Amino acid sequence: MTTEPAQQPSAAAEPPLPPVPPAPPVPPVPPVPPVPDEPLVPPVPPVPPVPGAPFRPADATEGEPDTLSAGPDSAARAPRRPRPVLLAVCALVVGALAGGGVGYAIQAQRPPTPLPPLQVALPSYPAEVVDPAALAAAQPKPPAIEGDLRKLLISAPDGTSAWGDFPDKPSWMSIGELAERNGDAANVFKSLAGSGFRRAAEVDWKKDDIRYRVTLTQYTPEHLDKAAAANGKTFADDANGGYWVENEPSSWSDTKEQYYYGHAAAQRGTVLMTVEVFSPKPVDSGDLKALAKQQWERLV
Repeated sequence: MTTEPAQQPSAAAEPPLPPVPPAPPVPPVPPVPPVPDEPLVPPVPPVPPVPGAPFRPADATEGEPDTLSAGPDSAARAPRRPRPVLLAVCALVVGALAGGGVGYAIQAQRPPTPLPPLQVALPSYPAEVVDPAALAAAQPKPPAIEGDLRKLLISAPDGTSAWGDFPDKPSWMSIGELAERNGDAANVFKSLAGSGFRRAAEVDWKKDDIRYRVTLTQYTPEHLDKAAAANGKTFADDANGGYWVENEPSSWSDTKEQYYYGHAAAQRGTVLMTVEVFSPKPVDSGDLKALAKQQWERLV
């Protein structure tokens, strides 16, 4: 085992650096002088409050409560601001008062307008004594026929029978009973009611399949023009009506059975007389004429 000798530094190596001198000590900081109590800038004098208005400091922000004007008890109150509803009500009241005042001033300057006289007729009395007889004669005439209409109807001849549920003896008939026996009951009812219907009496009978009906209908005096009798051939010299027969058959409203129809009518006063014949064969005009004349003579 061999050992190598340690290497010696060469003559050409650099010399070592000189040592760093120590830093000089820092001088101590002098103490800060105390701030004087008195401010360098003089304070701004406060603005005196307006009479009647709450005091608000200059540095108060929007929305903060006004706690300095109302004392410690109103620390939680909201600031008082004008309300829109109150302003609108005040504007309406002021506008109405102003408009009324202007209107009154304009109307007060106009001359008064006289009112027209009252149109009231003064009561007047005839200068002479009224004759009671003449006054009664000037009044509307009462109906020419009064009393029981059933006594003015002719009776059914001998050998006849009843015609269904219709009365075979002179009987009173209501406006509803007269209307319901027709096919168009509603229109017949309206026609009778609008024509001043007052009362009616009727008699019906049946003989040899021929049906007969005689009716006396009385109207009010104001509707005599609506109770006009039928036109046709005259069955009596003094009768203000007539009679006629149909050549073509008609059908009943509830069945398909056909019949021939004959009609006679006349008016005396407020009473309208009608005679109707329903036959399965053509109606005998002589038979209808004789029956109408017989009933007319009962009225005269």
